[in-house]
Amino acid sequence: MSVLQSIIFITALAGTVSVLIAASCSLSLLSKMVENMVSVSVGILLSTALLHSLPEAFSFPGSEPRLLFATLLAGLLGFFLLEKISLLRHSHHHEGDGHDHHHGHDAEVAGRSGWMILVGDGLHNFVDGVLIAAAFMADYHVGFFTALAIIAHEIPQEIGDFMVLLNAGFTRSRALLYNLICGLAAVLGGVLAYFFLAQAHSIMPYLLVIASSSFIYIAVSDLIPQMHRRPHWVESLRQTVLIACGVGFVLLLSVLH
Repeated sequence: MSVLQSIIFITALAGTVSVLIAASCSLSLLSKMVENMVSVSVGILLSTALLHSLPEAFSFPGSEPRLLFATLLAGLLGFFLLEKISLLRHSHHHEGDGHDHHHGHDAEVAGRSGWMILVGDGLHNFVDGVLIAAAFMADYHVGFFTALAIIAHEIPQEIGDFMVLLNAGFTRSRALLYNLICGLAAVLGGVLAYFFLAQAHSIMPYLLVIASSSFIYIAVSDLIPQMHRRPHWVESLRQTVLIACGVGFVLLLSVLH
């Protein structure tokens, strides 16, 4: 098997295995607890962005902190504008308000956070594909263990993504399909890195920052406001504990990684 064939095979495996493992947890064990799992998703998304992706982006040799912070700002504002355009397009109406909206209109509007999380997930998987390809081009064994490490650290993020998609109104089958498609972005990253490694390496920190901005924006602008709608102190305590569980899950796998 050639190096390119190995890269395609391993990136496809890495991009789908983590999704399937996360799906087996999210769609069978956790989907009945979506309301509570929103809190876990907040912890997972924020800790993935702030404790994993952003530090990785800033650790790239030659990366410019000012440009990376500017990219983070641009990403946050960009996702704000995407959501604003979506809101304007759908106006502020809802089903049953007398404006003759079709069934499922509310789910479509709620689904905008789902589409944004998929954008961030796709970019993150693309970067993972570049990392796997770079490792494989150095040494087969290094590439293999890099893929295993990426699968391990992707699982909590994918669980968080599934919870966001289910909360946004996606069906289980659609959530699985779109996550698998995003997972295959790793193959694209791997193939492009094989042919253009220097150029791909130079844009990786900025892709990581944009992906992180989507995770941060969705957690702060969409999920946390939902949690504030249940202000009772018992519910607030449960939410805090579940956020801590999400953070702890990511930290545990980071330590093992």
